[in-house]
Amino acid sequence: MSNAAVTEPTAEEPPKLTFRQTIGSLPRSFWMGCTMEMWERLAYYGVRVVMPIYIAQADEPGGLHFSQQDKGTIYMIWALIQSLLPMITGGYADRYGYKRTIFITVWLKIMGYLLMATQRSFTGFLLGVVVLATGTALFKPGIQGTLAQSMNKSNSSVGWGLFYWLVNVGAAVGPPLAGYLHGKGWPWVFYGCAAIISLNFLMLFTYKEVDSGADKTSDAWKVFRDTLKNIWDARLITVILLLSGFWLMMYQLWDLMPNFYTDWISSTSFVQNNPWLPTSWLDVRDPRGVQLKQENVLNINAVCIVLFLVPFSYLVARMKVLPAMTLGILVATFGVLVSGTTTSLYVLFLGILLFSIGEMLTGPKKVEYFALIAPKGKKALYLGYINIPSAIGPAVGAQMAGVLYGTRGEKATLALRYLAEKTDYAKGKTWDGDVESLSSFLGVSRSEAFKKLQEVLNVDAVEATRLLWDTYQPYEIWYAFAAVGVASLLGMLLFTQRSKKWKDLDV
Repeated sequence: MSNAAVTEPTAEEPPKLTFRQTIGSLPRSFWMGCTMEMWERLAYYGVRVVMPIYIAQADEPGGLHFSQQDKGTIYMIWALIQSLLPMITGGYADRYGYKRTIFITVWLKIMGYLLMATQRSFTGFLLGVVVLATGTALFKPGIQGTLAQSMNKSNSSVGWGLFYWLVNVGAAVGPPLAGYLHGKGWPWVFYGCAAIISLNFLMLFTYKEVDSGADKTSDAWKVFRDTLKNIWDARLITVILLLSGFWLMMYQLWDLMPNFYTDWISSTSFVQNNPWLPTSWLDVRDPRGVQLKQENVLNINAVCIVLFLVPFSYLVARMKVLPAMTLGILVATFGVLVSGTTTSLYVLFLGILLFSIGEMLTGPKKVEYFALIAPKGKKALYLGYINIPSAIGPAVGAQMAGVLYGTRGEKATLALRYLAEKTDYAKGKTWDGDVESLSSFLGVSRSEAFKKLQEVLNVDAVEATRLLWDTYQPYEIWYAFAAVGVASLLGMLLFTQRSKKWKDLDV
């Protein structure tokens, strides 16, 4: 990436538009792209927010009951395929057209959801995830390339903010919809999401192709070579690695917090003090009492972004991109520490709010940054590169979460540990310390572990939960994720200072 990659020089920076002028300057293709992305995200987050429970929650009726390590493997493969493929498919979207690639991806995503609805073996379910991830990987560059070609430097900050806002409209509607469908049975969650993504076929009938500006005569092999050639810039790789650390931390709110919330956080008193809450928000199956569904609590993240992102984007439009992202990493790190180290619902709300502010600062600005530094004719290619942090970070984070939560955080596993280490339930037998062998060693399944602990100790669910929390301190697993956030923060501070010497990156 050289200085030639900068937008064409002008005598002076384009004037900043008012918010009304900015909205008016965005063409129809921008709104079409945003709407298609909104449908796709509504379906995606409808599944994503309940998937951790479906895959690995030990006592979930009708769930798959895979281990936390199995869940980590699924999420790692999902992240790598979904977010690394756009590095290659972005160039193909530029070359062969955005409309064609979007059409193919809708079919792939429908097939992925249907496989996930019908397959209960590890291999079968993973196949569904792989097909869905492949479809998502193809979908992203076509949509983002359309948007990038529909904006310029004068409206890109608000434009990407609006895009991120509409994404979160879908993300906000998805969880309560998933909760409703879950009430009809787990397969209906996936069938419903397949129906939602199919709405994009209707959008494609009126979608007018946007010219990418790329060379349409390049063969497939040349597109692949150019994709790999353009990424080998030390500065670009540095940004990718720094953002990977940020997304490693961020994704745990969506991938790990559902299990952590279900295991450790009680909302019973909140429910009792707020009788106006709709019954659809409640889940009466928790032995500790009536609880708020985890998908509705964590949905505060998406709701905050829907409510505040557009004015927030306008307020920070005059901020340079790198300082804004750095501030976002700082705030999000505090959010992870606050939300991950409490059993209080009210403190969790505060943590999610901080987390959301950090995301609003970093998420849209990340997209804006790569769009601004992309050479002419390579918008989708560079917006494919932006998905690399969303591959490396969540993939490594999934493995970290699988090991850390599977051995030191999951309530069912800690109940088995307590039975083996601190009761006479295993009297006369010696446990070798291998957590994976605990269930067979004790003759107690993960799904029955917490109930068995209550029986052995003759305590209720609330007391047993507090006992395990105080004994094993499962909240400490979040320190590792926060440490990664701190490392990314320090790296971004150094990079921001250094980038002032490079005109093509100092935006």
